[in-house]
Parts: sequence; C-alpha cells; structure tokens
Amino acid sequence: MAIKSKENSDDWRLEANRYSSWKRLTQVLAWYHFLLGQLGVKKIKSAMADVPDNAPESCPGTESASAGKTTACQGCPNQSICSSGQAKLPDPGIQEVRWRLASVKHIIVILSGKGGVGKSTFTSTFARGLALDEKKQVAVLDVDICGPSIPGIFGVQDEQVHQSGSGWSPVFVEDNLSVMSIGFLLQSVDEAVIWRGPRKNGIIKQFLKDVDWGDIDYLIIDTPPGTSDEHLSLVQYLSQANLDGAVIITTPQEVSILDVRKEINFCSKVKLPILGVVENMSGFVCPKCQTESQIFPPTTGGGEALANELGLQFLGRLPLDPRIGQCCDEGKSFLNQYPESPAAQAYHQVIKKVIDQCDKSV
Repeated sequence: MAIKSKENSDDWRLEANRYSSWKRLTQVLAWYHFLLGQLGVKKIKSAMADVPDNAPESCPGTESASAGKTTACQGCPNQSICSSGQAKLPDPGIQEVRWRLASVKHIIVILSGKGGVGKSTFTSTFARGLALDEKKQVAVLDVDICGPSIPGIFGVQDEQVHQSGSGWSPVFVEDNLSVMSIGFLLQSVDEAVIWRGPRKNGIIKQFLKDVDWGDIDYLIIDTPPGTSDEHLSLVQYLSQANLDGAVIITTPQEVSILDVRKEINFCSKVKLPILGVVENMSGFVCPKCQTESQIFPPTTGGGEALANELGLQFLGRLPLDPRIGQCCDEGKSFLNQYPESPAAQAYHQVIKKVIDQCDKSV
C-alpha cells in the first residue's frame, strides 16, 4: 500500500508540474496576444508560430471587456487567463530592468528595415566613436539572437562572460567600452541558435536585468532587421528605462527605403521615438584619388528625402569604404585606423547629431 501511495503521490506531482508549466506558457502567449493586439495584428497565427493552431483569429484583445468571454475565445488556451484579468497585469520584469538600468543615462536602439544595410557595422563604429571621449562609458548590447556578429566585429569573439555576485559581467573592448552578446554564450561560432519567440524574449530580459553594466553614459542596442519578437521585447522591457529612441539605418536604393517605411510605422505604433535616419553605403570614395561615385543610386531621393517627407531628422550619409569591412573583420576601430578618411569624418558628424538629439531628450 505504501508503494502504491508513493506512486499516486508522484503522479500527482507530475500532473501539478505539467499544469504549472502550461499555466506559465499560457501567460506568455497571452502577453504576446496583448503586444500584437497593440500593433493592430489580428491574425495571430500568421504573426507568431508559437500560438496553437486552435487560437482564434478574431481575438478581441486582452484589453477588451469581453476578453476571454466571447464565442471567439472558445478553445483558446489563453481563455482562463484573459477572463480573469491576469493578462492585463504588467510584467514584473519591467521594474527589474528599470532598476538595473537606472545608472544608464542614454539608451539608443539601432534599427533597420532589412538585413545587409550595415546596421551592426554602424553600431560598432558608432559605439567606438562615442568611446573616443575617455570621460564617457559606452556599452553595446547585441540582441540579434540568431545572428550575433558584434563579438567578431569588436575582435572579442574568444572571450567569455563571467558571473559575479552582482550579475553577468560584460566583455570589455576598451577601458570605457563593453559589450554583451549571446555569441559569448555559444560553444562555437558555427553553432546555430534555433529559438522561438518566448525563449528569445527570455534571454533579452535576462541581458537587460542581469548584466552588471555599471554607470553607463550610452547603451547602444544592436537589433536584427525588421520588426520581430526581439523588437517587441525591447520596447516592452525598456518602457520605463531611459530610452532616448532609435536610429534607423537604410541604404539609398528603393528596396531598402520601402522596408524602412515599415520600420518607422512600427516605431509609431509602439511609441518608440526616432532620433533620426542614417543613409549608409551612400556613394564610394576612392581611398587613392578621393573621387566619389554612386554604387547604389537613390531612385526616389534616398534616406534624406524619406526623412524630410516624414518629418524626421536626417543624420547624414556614410560613404562606402572597403577599409571599414576590413577593420570589422580584424576587430579594429576604423575611426582610429583612418581618422582622416571621408567616411570617418562622416561618422563623426552623425555621432555629434545623435549626441545632440539625446541631450535634447534629457
């Protein structure tokens, strides 16, 4: 009888654990319903593969008085959470992030509408430019979970993250420049990160609330292209932090401009301020004769025309220079290696404008 009783007890614990895990999962899914509802997304299944197949396509939204109570909610795994009002409760992680980042003066998010426009290259060069002022403490957070390139660009891909009593310690590139990336947590540079939304959300939350950044003047956040789970998580967790806004990177050609319009629309819907637009790969300056030629000619006016049309600050044009790519491959600072180049001068002008924008938001 004792053995049978123990088996029953173990079965009960197993079922309890299953219920607890499922409850946590439904809470996560309910939160995603809320975020996507805020963005006006009604067809949840097409936007997030983690939602079960039986999720309703006409979800009233967690803020609705009929949340979890309409016929459309029948069969939805979030129904009990929504009807109880628990889905409307703020994530406690927001306050944890606010406390952790209280000593960070400025937070700047780097965005792009599509990949391949040089966003991570800009992030690293921009951060190195800020760090040229030895009185300023600069940090870079890489939330491109599936394509972390920041460690390699800074030449610290072989470093490891260490745990301390106050949290994770970032990797230092210079005395006043530190970085954090999931790339430091992988067993090899060839290891693929195959994660769905909730797990990405979890690691971003952990980076924001568990990394011991210390007193930082500028925290620069490199993001993946587009508008995905990583961007939603950032907006959510940084909602009460010192978030100045976003710098949006584009290239001159129309295929990039079209996607940047979507990125700007995303920022508008989630109330993320835009510090300005940068046109990268804008012409090529020959390092020998200094002659400039257009590699990607702007068919509709490029980034400046877009910024003027939408009433945004145009931060400047950054010309192509093959030495920028070479410096990134070698983990070196382009601004230090070629300080007199036209591209370096253009970067300094952009950096000054961003600093001015941040100072205005204080």
